[in-house]
Amino acid sequence: MVYRVAVVGGSGYTGGELLRLLAGHPSVRVVAVTSERSAGRRVEEVFPNLRGSVELLYEPLDPERIAKAADLVFLALPHKEAMDAAAAFHARGKKVVDLSADFRLRDPRVYEEWYETPHRHVDLLKQAVYGLPEIHRRAIRSAALVGNPGCYPTAALLGLLPLLKHRVADPQSLIVDAKSGVTGAGRGLALPYHFPEAHDGVAAYKVGGHRHLPEMVQEIEALTGTRVNLTFTPHLVPMDRGILATIYAALTRPCTTAELADLARETYAGEPFVQVLPPGELPNVKHLRGTNLCRIGLHAEQRTHRAIVVAAIDNLVKGAAGQAIQNMNLMLGLEETTGLLAPGFFP
Repeated sequence: MVYRVAVVGGSGYTGGELLRLLAGHPSVRVVAVTSERSAGRRVEEVFPNLRGSVELLYEPLDPERIAKAADLVFLALPHKEAMDAAAAFHARGKKVVDLSADFRLRDPRVYEEWYETPHRHVDLLKQAVYGLPEIHRRAIRSAALVGNPGCYPTAALLGLLPLLKHRVADPQSLIVDAKSGVTGAGRGLALPYHFPEAHDGVAAYKVGGHRHLPEMVQEIEALTGTRVNLTFTPHLVPMDRGILATIYAALTRPCTTAELADLARETYAGEPFVQVLPPGELPNVKHLRGTNLCRIGLHAEQRTHRAIVVAAIDNLVKGAAGQAIQNMNLMLGLEETTGLLAPGFFP
């Protein structure tokens, strides 16, 4: 069976990556792609790399028409805009994967605090499933609406999960220091992301106030059943794609690097998209370009009694579009890895 899917908001970096990956998926066909600013243009005009792969025109968003054409809808719309579209498609019985932040936070009060607007579909928010398969796979399989995780939380949570699951990390001691490529800021024009501004520089931003922080806290508190003390500092680095998260946590008991690696391998045994590196090896984002993989390296620092975890992903794939397709596969009853096992780009 071939399922019909639509990409709503398909002219940004995430939308383009969705179209690239879906074009090679054997069990789905893209039947519609929307963009208000690019309506009437061919997809290949906006993304020349898709010439010959996606033969569609961008169209304005019409939930009624798209719901008749598609079985599942990806929303690659900006935060605050996606919730109404999700509600419209949900009301028409469509499965939805939302790549914005509108259905990631379970508490509408937390959403309003961080996104500075009330959530307009609180009842639907309560039904949404947080789309990190390595934690919520069973719930995703039966979900009608999945809130696809942010890129920073994907790397941070996958890095932390083995330590938290085996209770070797103190939840009151967590520090996430993460670096992102410029595509993480989206395709819109803004001065800090122009080539002369970003090239040759590294800068921290939104220190103590990045909107991915409550997402991490929510999931860690659910895992540990306790309040969390988490410091998160993001940095912009002059590369186009990739996230490297370096995570620090106080150990609750003495551990060696080999023991931490063993715990991580046990945690991710059978996971198709998480690779735990041997002791002494650490990941490089360059080697993950275009893949849906997360690679993790761990180190036990005996001098400070801390665990240091380094997790790397491609922010546009495992941090966005690839993970959305992984969720789609689960929601449609397909093999989870379908369309996602091709090797990445040559560095």
